[in-house]
Order: sequence, then structure tokens, then C-alpha cells
Amino acid sequence: MTKIITFIAVLVCGLVSAQTNYEIGMAKGFELWSQGNNSEASATFERIASAEPNEWLPNYYVALINALSSFGTQDKEEIKALLDKAQNALDIELKNDSQNAELLVVQGLIYTGWIVADPMTNGMRYSGMATGIYAKASKIAPENPRVMFSKAEFEMGSAKYFGQDTAPICEQIAKSIPLFENFKPATPFHPNWGLDRAKEVSAECK
Repeated sequence: MTKIITFIAVLVCGLVSAQTNYEIGMAKGFELWSQGNNSEASATFERIASAEPNEWLPNYYVALINALSSFGTQDKEEIKALLDKAQNALDIELKNDSQNAELLVVQGLIYTGWIVADPMTNGMRYSGMATGIYAKASKIAPENPRVMFSKAEFEMGSAKYFGQDTAPICEQIAKSIPLFENFKPATPFHPNWGLDRAKEVSAECK
């Protein structure tokens, strides 16, 4: 999971000439995140979200950072705090645009975070919710690489857990790689992560 942010260091280098307060703040948030300062990065994006309520990306990154951070700890209270923060930030943007596939991918990650934290307690409830949210995202943006890969990676986890054939899922993961390679984000701040992780999982398939 943590490898999906490896693009950030390169991104920051391309933003050194950013001029507006929004651009400067976003670049700072990415810089902190690339350095592993997740809490500081999250706080930076929170401040930007408060100052720029019409921009969806700051809350998106608050949600993404905290959702991913939840996979890096086994402390149940910390996991709950991280996932709750992620959900609160995401809810703000989903209310404004429930058809944004990038937001839906992060929702799927949050649901997965709850499952990983306590499979016996949360598995049944959140598995169906994650499946549903990825299906919705796939209908909205079937060629979005993060949608295709995140859906497949979630299905991979389920298939392994239940001892099912993973070959069809591996095909979907392999299919996502050229989509990642050809993806062009709308701006330097828009989501552009996932290629390294997709390659890693595809290699494990082989």
C-alpha cells in the first residue's frame, strides 16, 4: 500500500514554480507526504480544504493519506482515529459529487481498512460495501486505472481468503498497467498514483 505514493517526490520537483497560495500549499502537502510526514501532510491539506472549500482535492488527500496510514499500524484506537478522519474528509466531497470515481476508490480503501483491522468483526459488513462501491466506480469510470486496479486488488484479497482462482483477477491487474502508463491527470495535483503498486501485484501473480 505505501508504495502508491512514490510518485510524489517527482511531482514536487515539478511544482517548485507554483505561484498561488493554493498551489504552494498543495506542493507543501505533497512534499511532507513524500517525506513520510503523514500527520503533517494531512494537517496541511486540511488547512487548504478549509481555505478552499470549492476544491475537492485537499479533502481527497486528507482521506487518502489517513486511509493508507491505517494499514501501517495494528493499534485499534489509532486505526479508528485514522479511518474516522479519512471518512469525515471524504464525506464532505462525496456530498458535493457522489459520482467522482476517484473519491469512490478512496471510499473502497477506507472500507478495506476496517476489514484489515478486524476481519472477524468487520469482514462481512464492509466486504459487501467495498464490493458495491468499486462496482459503482467501475460503471462511472471503467478505464480509470485506479478504479480497475483497486477493484481487482480488493477482489484478489477476497479470492485468496476464500481459496478461489485468482487468474481472472490477475488479468485485470495486468490490464490496468497500460492504463496507468497512459493516464494524464488534469493537473499536477490530480490523482496519478498506483502504477508501482499495480506492477508489484502483477509480478506476484506471475
